[in-house]
Amino acid sequence: MSKKTVVVCDHIHENGLNILINDADIIMINAADEPKDKLIREILPLADVAITRSSTDVDAFFLEHSTNISSIVRAGVGVDNVDIDACSKKGIVVMNVPTANTIAAVELTMAHMISCARKFPYAHNNLKIDRVWRRQDWYGTELKDKKLGIIGFGNIGSRVGIRAKAFEMEVIAYDPYIDSSKATNVDVAYTTNFEDILSCDIITIHTPKTDETIGMIGASEIAKMKDGVILINCARGGLYDEVALFDGLKSGKIAMAGIDVFNKEPATDHPLLDLPNIIVTPHLGANTLESQENIAIQAAENAILAAKGIAYPNALNLPIKENELPDFVRPYLELTQKIGNLCAQITKSAVKSIKITAKGEIAPFVESLGTFATVGVLTESLADQVNYVNAEFVAKDRGIEIIKETKPNESGFTSKVSVKVTTQNGTISIAGTVFDGTVQRIIDIDDYVVDVEPKGVMIFFRNSDTPGVIGDVGRIMAEHNLNISDFRLGRDNKKQALAVVRVDGVVTKSILDELSALKACISVSSASI
Repeated sequence: MSKKTVVVCDHIHENGLNILINDADIIMINAADEPKDKLIREILPLADVAITRSSTDVDAFFLEHSTNISSIVRAGVGVDNVDIDACSKKGIVVMNVPTANTIAAVELTMAHMISCARKFPYAHNNLKIDRVWRRQDWYGTELKDKKLGIIGFGNIGSRVGIRAKAFEMEVIAYDPYIDSSKATNVDVAYTTNFEDILSCDIITIHTPKTDETIGMIGASEIAKMKDGVILINCARGGLYDEVALFDGLKSGKIAMAGIDVFNKEPATDHPLLDLPNIIVTPHLGANTLESQENIAIQAAENAILAAKGIAYPNALNLPIKENELPDFVRPYLELTQKIGNLCAQITKSAVKSIKITAKGEIAPFVESLGTFATVGVLTESLADQVNYVNAEFVAKDRGIEIIKETKPNESGFTSKVSVKVTTQNGTISIAGTVFDGTVQRIIDIDDYVVDVEPKGVMIFFRNSDTPGVIGDVGRIMAEHNLNISDFRLGRDNKKQALAVVRVDGVVTKSILDELSALKACISVSSASI
């Protein structure tokens, strides 16, 4: 085998560099100190694999000069600076290192929590910088017996919970995408009622940044919190609405906030920095010596595996080579992932099983369909923590059963794919097909026959089939200045109907509440693709 070249675009720990240097089959070029223009124009064309961090954007300019690159390793968790779709089109596998900084992020969260409770940074500055000895100014509060609400009980949130229990705190977790036993097994209470979290003394958030979680703590949520609440965010910028956070801190409704991440970074002139009751750090979640070493080692090992074509750990995409698949397969893979994601958005509950059924010409590809469906379902709760390589392993780890089956094609379509997701709250089944090679359509939702393009913002409204319902739905949309771009209706023989309403704009909780309050409503939810 000829040697493969790995270009390191940004600084990583020397132990990672040593792994690359010591592999006889790898040529390592450390270009971390090179000007970016030289790196991209002169060095990148030599690379088979590139290792990047946040200092190098994997954008159109980068990809234009990635003439030989087959894989990119993002040495860290976030991939905000990587154009994954563009990489996929070029057949470049994108990998990240999602768990190397877990403990660093957990301990930073605890540090912010303690600092907010005792105001240590302010007391430190008062003595060290101002040279003032005033103990009476720095009365804090104890964590013992305080109620901690954890939003997102995954790899990091769960470890925060375990450590908080050691402080003798009362801990409650909210995460609709996990089995409740994951919390109760570590003596943490579990809730499906978000209001329970809002009543806590301290709230910390540990979710991926998705359409569902961006701004999930806003003015209305803060208004429901205890006076003097403490808020922590060491996860992703924008999970707290920063305007609402500023107002809450300024009014005193929020006693203290510990913030490591901001919606736009660097945040050197952010209004939050002017407030006297906030403790801030410049995105230090992964900034420990151990974390940086772990990240570098894992990134180097992943780069070597990818360069040798052995494996692609934590791949965030899957390059589909047109010459290896029939032309008609790719649209079905994409459709199946969309269907899986819609199922997850509609149910918003811990998944027990995912069943994929393929009929017709697509049936021989049911294994690949299963992978794409699983990614679609789990992405809703895990975002970039799940990928095409690890999806079924992640599902197994969470106790989710994956069922793949083929059946004789009696559907009347050339091919048909259905995804049935069973959660702790029930089941949902969505089926689809592809017309004319590229036109994706949802054709069945829980046995209601529909014809829906899986695109945009959708409202799923199940109701008793009585007169005036369509008018009521239209009226509510009009009152909220929300334009209806498509309205599809399916009916059954039990005098029930399902409307799929595509709209131009954002479906707020108040809109869903008003629809739910209609006498004919059986259930209502929204989703977006």
